[in-house]
Amino acid sequence: MKIIVIGFFLSVMANVSHSVELLQIPANPDKGFNYPYLIKLPEVVSNQDKTFLIVETNNTGKVSDDYDIHLEAAKNAIIGNAVGPWLSKKLSYPILMPVFPRPESAWQVYTHALDRDSMLAKSVPLQRLDLQLKAMIENAYDILHKRSLKLQDRVILTGFSASGTFANRFSLLHPEIIEIVVTGGLNGTLMLPTASLDSHSLKYPLGINDFNQIAGRNFNLAEWLTIKQFLFMGENDTNDAVAFDDAYSEEERLVIYETTGKSIHPERWSNSQEVYKKYGANVTFRTFKGVGHGTNEAAHSEFLAFVQGNI
Repeated sequence: MKIIVIGFFLSVMANVSHSVELLQIPANPDKGFNYPYLIKLPEVVSNQDKTFLIVETNNTGKVSDDYDIHLEAAKNAIIGNAVGPWLSKKLSYPILMPVFPRPESAWQVYTHALDRDSMLAKSVPLQRLDLQLKAMIENAYDILHKRSLKLQDRVILTGFSASGTFANRFSLLHPEIIEIVVTGGLNGTLMLPTASLDSHSLKYPLGINDFNQIAGRNFNLAEWLTIKQFLFMGENDTNDAVAFDDAYSEEERLVIYETTGKSIHPERWSNSQEVYKKYGANVTFRTFKGVGHGTNEAAHSEFLAFVQGNI
């Protein structure tokens, strides 16, 4: 496998310059992933007792059949200041970002949010993006081990908006490989660890009613409860993916409205929290005052404190 070094970037930390190495790992269907992924290596060696791999999925923010658009967006994101990349810089942890497409020709397949259409995709390259990400993580461990990075067995999963929704859903699909989740901008809507709510069946991605059909195994509640989660929204966040057909079907939309509510705040966000609490999720919920669909310095400081307090 040929690893492409696609950049050395200069950063300044404590008045000392460090080169940031960014790797592009090509697609390898034999190893389980049909798309390339990126690894940003830490600027400096972590001085903490434990070093984790951070994982955040790419979110181009639009559909396109031009794969280079998704690739360039991912390259910019992984060295930027989104949740995962920012934590990677502060903690000196490596970060992995897949480069999944979000095709315009199949606009209803919202890959970057891991929606139902994505999980049921029959097109070979798009099949089971969750398993492809898991295979990328396993492959990255091999690469980083060869570079003498000793990593903890479980990853820190992060995200915001569509990538935040991806992280939330992936955490229920594969809880056994996750130590911490920090994710937000979630439209007030979470995948719930229950098969039904208020007499409504909750199929993926609303809940676990057909989990075995979708994932090929049963939901592992015990493993999911071990994940330390920080889930957040801005109090002024009105970005509502539930209202759009690429993110949710009309059937899913109606179920959400009938169970957790039509409005993001306080109804849907509050009701989703109550379900998580009912099932004993190890979660900190946070609603940031004065914040819309985004984050700020104070929010990032809380993310960092949460991770440092749980490793």
